[in-house]
Amino acid sequence: MTGPRAFRPGGGAVILRLALLAILAVTSLTPLLLLAVQSFGGKWLFPAVLPASFTVDDWLFVGKGTAMRSAVTSSVVLGVATAATASCIGLFAGRAISRLRGRLRHLAAALAFLPVAVPPLALGTGLQVTLLKLGLGGTMGGVFVAHLVPASAYLSLFYMSAFMMLDGRVEAESRTLGAGTAATWMRVLLPLLRPQILEGVIIGFLISWSQFALTLIVGGGVVRSLPLEVFSFVQAGQDRPAAVGSLILVAPPMIAFAALRWAAQRTEAVIG
Repeated sequence: MTGPRAFRPGGGAVILRLALLAILAVTSLTPLLLLAVQSFGGKWLFPAVLPASFTVDDWLFVGKGTAMRSAVTSSVVLGVATAATASCIGLFAGRAISRLRGRLRHLAAALAFLPVAVPPLALGTGLQVTLLKLGLGGTMGGVFVAHLVPASAYLSLFYMSAFMMLDGRVEAESRTLGAGTAATWMRVLLPLLRPQILEGVIIGFLISWSQFALTLIVGGGVVRSLPLEVFSFVQAGQDRPAAVGSLILVAPPMIAFAALRWAAQRTEAVIG
């Protein structure tokens, strides 16, 4: 008797799969392609399929002392600061939650998830009242604190999962060998969690990078991040600068996805 043969999809299933992949590719790439054409396009009037001319002026303005450059700088500074701080908070909070048991752990996880689940508009309104009383309304520091709230909550859950998957016997063994709390963190936990920490930093940056509602409400329009600047260009009907800003806004998530995919493939190759 022969063993069971591997299942092979029929011709109809293959065609359906290819059709779905093609639809996914078109719906995903078409907006980006249109943005790319728009960012370089000059006068583009209906019903012309392509712009009548092309220019790189708006891309060159990004590198000069313009509002776009200032917005990109603000978003990068906020993203880096949020990523670093939220990763530290989330690392310790996630470890604390992972060490709880039963309903207490579920309750702590639910409380950590609350700032992520609450609509940004409601969260921003509540934060604005508090930050205004602290004198941080309309400041870079206030926006940083606002970004820190959802980023820390999300990373607390992220690191909680990482600690739950970590073999606790390794930490226990290090302590039996005489390692203190600091030595256990520096020589055991952090090296073991290095890939997860890198992922957490990237996630924290992206959470801050894409924030719109919190920046608008807490920043009061004074702190100009890239999402706010793109929205202003769209409202003003300046399609080309809006397209340039949108592509810059999309670049970090795409780079992060490619980097994480490369790291995952490298890890699989080493394990294999």
